[in-house]
Amino acid sequence: MTINELIERLQEYRDDVGGDAEVRLMTQSNWPFENGIFGLASGQEINDAADDDDPDDDGDVDADQVVYICEGQQLCYGTKRAWEAAH
Repeated sequence: MTINELIERLQEYRDDVGGDAEVRLMTQSNWPFENGIFGLASGQEINDAADDDDPDDDGDVDADQVVYICEGQQLCYGTKRAWEAAH
């Protein structure tokens, strides 16, 4: 999924459920959990931070042109139906 595709889908949901709806991350389709979102980080930010702290660090990600949604706190159990409804 690209940033543009994600924005487009979120705009559709904003129209349906409102802009103040909470966004959560559903993980593990076989044993689903609902998680808050801690934040976002780009591959470039990750790679730059690692290079600043330790030039010999091997914690770089493969691509700068990736945006990661970082999982926050687990909030509750989820539902497998989320994967059936996802588009």
